[in-house]
Amino acid sequence: MNLILLYKTDFVSSNTVSLSGQRFEHLRKVLRVEQGSCVKVGLLNGMLGTGEVSELNCDNIKLLVKLNDEAPEALPLTLICALQRPQTMKKVLQAVIAYGVKKIYFIASRKVEKSYWSSPLLEEEALRKHIILGLEQSCDTMMPEIHFRRKFKPFVENELTDIVGDSLGITAHPTAEQACPGQVGRAVTLCIGPEGGFTDYEIEMLAAHACPAVHLGIRPLRTEFAICALLGRLF
Repeated sequence: MNLILLYKTDFVSSNTVSLSGQRFEHLRKVLRVEQGSCVKVGLLNGMLGTGEVSELNCDNIKLLVKLNDEAPEALPLTLICALQRPQTMKKVLQAVIAYGVKKIYFIASRKVEKSYWSSPLLEEEALRKHIILGLEQSCDTMMPEIHFRRKFKPFVENELTDIVGDSLGITAHPTAEQACPGQVGRAVTLCIGPEGGFTDYEIEMLAAHACPAVHLGIRPLRTEFAICALLGRLF
């Protein structure tokens, strides 16, 4: 936890927060704060700053907060990702949010198991937990937009072209002929498939709607690794 995220409900006065539970335990046991210690804090969907320990009790801690720094800029990328199996999706979520991706679509694909759509991970509280972990890791406060689309063809035909807009649209696919460009210097819409990639039909549809296929080399990668490699290459 590189950032202590604060919520409006934490404030007991205009510049003082009272924390208990997980954040209190992290401050006490991991950071081992004492009276007068300073830690990095940020208000969810707001500013960053510092918190000075003003009171430390057995079950809560009070911080004197100064918020005067802007959150880091969002990465100019929209991610369109086939819904992953739950264990992979946790890693994908935390990784892309830590990178600064603020607009994410999880979509259907022929290789996506129907059972994935009923995973408890898709419930709001569970999603929020992994979003917060990504924000804390990267010292960010701004929540991303996350959308779910359960039908591939209607999404591609009715929404994808408008989502791409003036950005560079690409689809990551292990057997593509064209290599992924590097350091593009512009906004990107990145499509990435399930383990094993999109089907040929899906690749053709994505290409027809402004997202041609590109590859990262001859080695197939797990989705969570491929996404990180792609973001590092593109930006």
